[in-house]
Amino acid sequence: MKEQKIEFYNGPAGGWGALNSVKNSLLAQDIPLKGAKTLLSANQPDGFDCPGCAWPDRNHASTFEFCENGVKAVAAEATARRAGPEFFAQHTVRELAAQSDFWLEDQGRLTHPMVYDAVSDHYRPVEWDAAFALIAQHLNALPDPDQAIFYTSGRTSNEAAFLYQLFVREFGTNNFPDCSNMCHEPSGSAMRPQIGVGKGTVELVDFEKADAIFIFGQNPGTNHPRMLGELRAAHKRGARIVSFNPLRERGLERFADPQDKLEMATFGSTPISTHYLQLRVGGDLAAVKGMIKHVLEQEAAHGNVLDHAFIAEHTTGLDALERSVREESWQVLEQESGLTEAQMRGAADVYIGADSVIACWGMGITQHMHSVATIQMIVNLLLLRGNLGRPGAGACPVRGHSNVQGDRTMGIWEKPPAALLDRLRDVYGFEPPRANGVDTVEAIAHMRDGKARVFFAMGGNFASATPDTYATWKALQRCDLTVHVTTKLNRSHVVHGREALILPCLGRTEIDMQNGAAQGVTVEDSMSMVHISVGINPPASEHLLSEPAIVARLAQATLSERSRVPWAALAADYALIRDEIEKVFPDFARFNARVAVPGGFRLRNTASERVWSTASGKATFCAHDVPRDTPSHRARERLRDEIVFTLLTTRSHDQYNTTIYGMDDRYRGVYGQRRVVFIHAEDIRALGLRDGDWVDIRTVWDDGQERRADRFKLVAYDIPRGNLAAYYPETNPLVPLSSVALNAGTPASKSIPVVLQRSAEAA
Repeated sequence: MKEQKIEFYNGPAGGWGALNSVKNSLLAQDIPLKGAKTLLSANQPDGFDCPGCAWPDRNHASTFEFCENGVKAVAAEATARRAGPEFFAQHTVRELAAQSDFWLEDQGRLTHPMVYDAVSDHYRPVEWDAAFALIAQHLNALPDPDQAIFYTSGRTSNEAAFLYQLFVREFGTNNFPDCSNMCHEPSGSAMRPQIGVGKGTVELVDFEKADAIFIFGQNPGTNHPRMLGELRAAHKRGARIVSFNPLRERGLERFADPQDKLEMATFGSTPISTHYLQLRVGGDLAAVKGMIKHVLEQEAAHGNVLDHAFIAEHTTGLDALERSVREESWQVLEQESGLTEAQMRGAADVYIGADSVIACWGMGITQHMHSVATIQMIVNLLLLRGNLGRPGAGACPVRGHSNVQGDRTMGIWEKPPAALLDRLRDVYGFEPPRANGVDTVEAIAHMRDGKARVFFAMGGNFASATPDTYATWKALQRCDLTVHVTTKLNRSHVVHGREALILPCLGRTEIDMQNGAAQGVTVEDSMSMVHISVGINPPASEHLLSEPAIVARLAQATLSERSRVPWAALAADYALIRDEIEKVFPDFARFNARVAVPGGFRLRNTASERVWSTASGKATFCAHDVPRDTPSHRARERLRDEIVFTLLTTRSHDQYNTTIYGMDDRYRGVYGQRRVVFIHAEDIRALGLRDGDWVDIRTVWDDGQERRADRFKLVAYDIPRGNLAAYYPETNPLVPLSSVALNAGTPASKSIPVVLQRSAEAA
C-alpha cells in the first residue's frame, strides 16, 4: 500500500512532475511502448481525439498534443489489463461492491457483454443478440415510454449521440438526462436568454489577442491542463490574468511547459495569474457585481468607460442593471464575496484598462444555487465594454468531457426545441414526443418513486457522479433493468436493478472496423470546433461493439418493423450517419467534406457575430440581487451554537470526473489517500482540533434526512475561513437531491452547508 502523507508541493504545474507522472501512468498500465506510440496520435488530424477534456487543439503544430491528465485517460483505456468472464466468475457482485472506485476501474478493460445472475450474485457472459432482446423486452413491456431513462456521458461521439436521440425519440420519450445536467447546464440556461447561444463565443485564437483574461471557479492545472499553454503565452506577452478561486491552485499560480527546453533545463516556470483573489465559496456573484459597480461609478465620474455605441445598438436592460447595482452596498458586496472593496475595484480597473477581455468559468461557478444569476452577471460585465463578438474577447465556459457539448448539439437534451422535433418528424416520418423529459436529478427522483423502471446509460458512472449517493443507489436498485455501455468496470455496475447488463464498447483510441473499413467519429470541443477522431489500436477484445453499432442494434431489436430508419446501413458506414445529421441540422451542411479538412470546422455562433437570437433581438443586461438566502445562510440561522461551514466538492489531480487514476493530489500535497478535508488553520483551532485529526462531516438540511460522510483527515490549507474542500465522489452523499441551481437543476455540489465533529473511530 502506498505511503499516506501530506507534503507541501513546491514545484510548478506541469514541468518535471508532469513528465514523471506520464511515465508512471504508462508503466502502471503495463504499456510503456504501446502507450508512448498511442500518445503520438492523440489530437492529431489522422489520430484520435483525447478521451479526456474538451479543450481545443492548437493547429496540431506539435506531435505532443496531450497533457498529463490526457495521458492518464489514454493509458487507462489502452491498458494491458483485462476484466473478462474469468474475473467475474471469481467475484460476486457483493464482493465487488466492497471494493474502492479506484480498484474497480483498475481491473482493466471489459471484454464480453455480461448479464447479472441473481441466483449466484455473479455477472456471466451473454450473447449480444440475447442482451438486445432482453432490453427490448423490458422497453416494449412498459405501459409508458416515459418509464425509461436514457442517460448520456460526454464521451459519446456525435454519430452515436445522434443515433441514440433518434432511437429514443422514435421509441417515445425525451428522458435524456446527461452529464451536462450536472456541470454546465447553468451556462446554457444563463446565456441562451441573454445572448442567444448556450455555448462559449470565443475561439482559441482569441487567447492570442486578449488584453485580460478573467478566470472564475476553474482549476485548469488539473481539469484542462492544455489551457495552461494559452495562459502562459498570454502572460508572456503582457496580458493580465485575474483568477477568482477560494483555493490556491498551483495551475493558476505558475506553469512549466514540458515542451520548453530552456524552462525544463533550468527548472524554471512562468507565472500565470497577475491577480489572485481568494473569495468565499459562492462569492462570485457579489464579486462581479462589485466590479460592475466600480465600472459604472468610473463612467459616472470620468466618462468614456462604457462602450456606448455597442450598448445602444446591441443591448437592452442596462437601466435595470444600473438601479440594481446602485442599491447594492459595498458592505454587502464585501460580506458576501469575502473580498475587500479595494480588491473588487482593483479587478475592475484591470477590466477597464483592457481593450479585449475573455471571461472563463468552470464548475466552481455552475454548481451553486445561484449559478445562473452569477453567469449572467459575468456576461453583464462583458457587455458593458462590448467584449462580445470581436477579436480577443468573449465568454468562455470551459466544458469538461470531450464531447459533452457535441452531444447537446446532436439533440441529447431533455428539453428539445420544437424545431428539432419538427425536423425529425419531417425527415423520418414519425411524430416525436413533445413533452419535456427529465434531467439527471429528476431522473433519480422518478426511479426512486417507481415512475421509471428501466435505466440505460451510454457511458459514464451514474452511481458515483450523481448527488445524494445513497438515495441514488436506492433509486437504481428499484429499477427492473439497468444497462451500462462502458469500457471498464465502475461503481454503477455493482449498484444495479433487478436485472442488469454490462455492454462493453470500443474506446476512442481503438480501430473501429465496420464492413471491412475503418470508421471515424466526430466530436465538438468547447469552442464549437468539430473534427474527426480515428482510433489506432487493435480493440481490447473481439467481442466489443462500437457505440453506434450498439445503438443501431438496440433500435432494431426494440422498434422492429415500425421504424423507417436504415439502422443496419448506418451502423456499417458512419459517413452515412453524418449524411443523416446534415439532413436534420442545417449547420452541418456538407458535413463529410468539411470534417475531412485537417482540424475540422467551426459551427456558427451567432453571438460571436453580434447577431442576438433572443426574444428582444438584442443582448440583455440581467439584474440580480446578491443572494442572502443561500443554504449556508439558512443553516447558520438554524444552528447558532455550531460552526457551519460551506463545503465544495472537487477533483484530485489523479482524477477525471469520477474516474480515479491514482491516490495522489500532487499539486495540493496529498499522497496515497483521498479522505481528506481542506480547512483553514484558524478554523481547526476554533474547533478545538489539530491538523491531521479525523472528523465526520454532516450536512445541515431541512428535510429530516441524515447525510454524512465519516473519517476525513483535516488538512490545513490556504482557503478562506468558513470554507472547506474535499474530493468527490466520496463527498457526494452530502449533497441533497433537492439542492440544485435555480432555473437549471444542476446539483449545488460546490456549496454544501456542513458541520464537523471529531470522528469516534480511531485513525
